[in-house]
This record gives sequence, structure tokens and C-alpha cells, in this order.
Amino acid sequence: QVQLVESGGGLVQAGGSLRLSCAASGRTFSSYAMSWFRQAPGKEREFVAAVGRRGISTYYTDSVKGRFTISRDNAKNTVYLQMNSLKPEDTAVYYCAAVMGPSLARSQNEYDYWGQGTQVTVSS
Repeated sequence: QVQLVESGGGLVQAGGSLRLSCAASGRTFSSYAMSWFRQAPGKEREFVAAVGRRGISTYYTDSVKGRFTISRDNAKNTVYLQMNSLKPEDTAVYYCAAVMGPSLARSQNEYDYWGQGTQVTVSS
């Protein structure tokens, strides 16, 4: 069982930055690939970024490439999402998710555990 708790969301002006954190419980954090998803009002939840178990492999959706960086610290059981050059369209609830194994899955159906989410609001 893995419990995930996100933090770091908030209100920021367009062009600003935020760093999201997701703290995981349990001793097997390094066995899971980790991802960030987001859900904007009235829209379906969508994939944002994924990082492999050792933090070497990463994958991003096109809309955040060059602006967002996903990373992890297995010693701290934490995954991060550094978000720069934020745009109003990045406004959403951001969720972290964990999937056992090496796959950088982009379908939410493949993920085993989810956090409760943290709100990110970008004003224009």
C-alpha cells in the first residue's frame, strides 16, 4: 500500500513558477514509476509528466515540454514537479500517481495509487 500526499500548489501570476511535491509512504517507493496528472474544471484528467524508478527516464506531454521538470528523490520518498513559465491554461488540480514497475504509463487506468490533489491557479 502506498499513500501519496501532494503539496506546493497555490495562486501564481502568468509567467511565474511553482514547485509541487508528492510525498509517498512505504518502503518500496523506488519500485514505482511516478507521474503527475492534472484536471481542469470541466475537463478530463490528463497526463502531464512521468519519471522512471531511478529518476533517469522522463516523459512529458507536449504542452509542458521545456517548462515543467519532473524529478524524484528516492531517499526522501518524494517526487517533484517544477513548473516554470506558467500559463492560465495550466490552471488545474494536480495529482501524483504511482504505478508498480518501470513503465512510464500515460494512461490513468494503469496507475495503482493516487494522491488527493493540489490546486494550481494561474492568473493572467
